[in-house]
Amino acid sequence: MEQKMATISGKNFTSIETGSMNEWKEKIFLKEATGATATEISISTLQPNEATPFFHAHKQNEETYIILSGKGDFQVDDQCFPIQSGSVVRVAPEGSRSMRNTANEPMHYIVVQAKQHSLEQFTFTDATILEQAPLWK
Repeated sequence: MEQKMATISGKNFTSIETGSMNEWKEKIFLKEATGATATEISISTLQPNEATPFFHAHKQNEETYIILSGKGDFQVDDQCFPIQSGSVVRVAPEGSRSMRNTANEPMHYIVVQAKQHSLEQFTFTDATILEQAPLWK
């Protein structure tokens, strides 16, 4: 079942509405929906006492997991450690990874995937401050 997302786009942007976190039932991949060219971002939910269905690794891409709600365990290779709302975990491409929700509530999380060592400029090294009036009042 594919999730319907409201989309607004222009020459230099795409904005989508994924709905409330509490309504997320399955993994939502955002690359295609937003037209991203440098990252794959997914939004996921693990139900209470559920684990991701498999361990996996990547060939080139590192992943950063951002835990928005819930708590559980994260395993990379032969190390297992606790995670909770506010945890951020970066995993190198070759790291074998999986996670589980140990709470009685859904665990919501975001995964950002990008090619390892590809980030050359970031934050203010890649920003240009512009003189522009906002359209909101």
